[in-house]
Formats: sequence, C-alpha cells, structure tokens
Amino acid sequence: MKLIKTVLFALCVAAFAPIFAQAEEMSFRVVGVNSDGCGANCPQVIAAQGEISLETPEAFVAFVRENAPGGNLHGIVLLDSPGGKVVGSMELGQAFRKLGMAVIVARPAADQSRTMALVSGRCYSACVYALMGGRKRVIPPQSSVGIHRMFNYSTSFDIGEGGLVRERNYDDGGMLQTLSRYAAMMGVSTELVKLAEQTSPDKLYMLTGADIARWRLGSRKL
Repeated sequence: MKLIKTVLFALCVAAFAPIFAQAEEMSFRVVGVNSDGCGANCPQVIAAQGEISLETPEAFVAFVRENAPGGNLHGIVLLDSPGGKVVGSMELGQAFRKLGMAVIVARPAADQSRTMALVSGRCYSACVYALMGGRKRVIPPQSSVGIHRMFNYSTSFDIGEGGLVRERNYDDGGMLQTLSRYAAMMGVSTELVKLAEQTSPDKLYMLTGADIARWRLGSRKL
C-alpha cells in the first residue's frame, strides 16, 4: 500500500510525456523505487511497455519467475500500451490476477535519477482487458484509457480486385460474450465492453473519470 502511494507520488510530480509513440512488442523491465533511504534494499516494480501479442502473457510470467526469487520485486505493474491482440490481452490480465499484481497506467521517465519518476501512460484498445486483471487498478488523472470496437484483418486473393485483398473482420458476438464474462469475473461492469463494441474502430472513446468509476475499471488515486 505504501509502495503504491510512493509510485503515484512520483507520477504526480513528473513532467507530462507524449501520449502516442511508435508501437513495439511489449517488453518488461524492473524499475527501482527509492523511498525512505532504502539503499540497496529498495523495492522494485515491473514496467510493461508496448503492444500486446499472443506471446506476451507467457513472456510476462517467465519474466516474473526469473526476477522474483531472492529480490525485492513487489506485485506492481506499470502498464503503458497502445493495445494489441484481444485474446493476448485477456490472458495477460488473467496472469496479473493470478499473480496478485496491482496495475498502474503509467511508465517510468526516460531520465532516471535516484528517485524513480513516472510520466503519463496510456492503455488503449485491447489493453483495457489486460488492465482489468489487476487486483487493484489505478488510472491517475495524467494517464488515459481509450476503447473502440475490436477487429482483425484477413488477406485473400481476388483476381477481380487485382490481387491480394485485405479485409477487416468484426466479432460475430461470440467474443463479446467471452469478454463480458471475463469483465464480470474481474469486477468490471460489462457495460464497458458493450460501449467498446459500439465505438467506431477508427477512433478511440477516451474514458473520463466518471466512466472509470461508474464501470468500476479502477480509481484515479489510491
């Protein structure tokens, strides 16, 4: 609890950073939190940044296993992601819950000093399903969460169209039911999933503080 407060304070005093960045596959690293003159025994948290793939959940579990034994790693994840695969995001959320991880939408500042500083993070598109898995979910006012309708692409060959044709495919209702059950299991309102499916896939609906509270996605502060 005290560590989460320290992390949130670091975010509040840090400078704002650009929301959008080039998407790379999600990677993980350990970040130290210097508090109360802890020195070599300072607690550590995980920074997770990038696009979520189908391999991300397994990679995260492996990272935790490798870094947890004998260290000062605490159950906190700093999440910053533009989205990715819906199934991979849901499975990452399940890994967060199974491991008892608290999730904060934020990222470490590029320029680290003795005390960790954080900047605003984002959790867009499918990332929201990973966020849902946190045993505690914190979305500071500086950070943002955006949702839209899920889709994927398929490629086919059509002579009439001149060759390869790329088509956008939407859910037929089956995944909506799966995600609704998952949201309910994680303590989040299923109305959030419904709203996502009603939002154009070409834009983001940015959640307000009232939305976050009403749909029980998380809190603005501890």
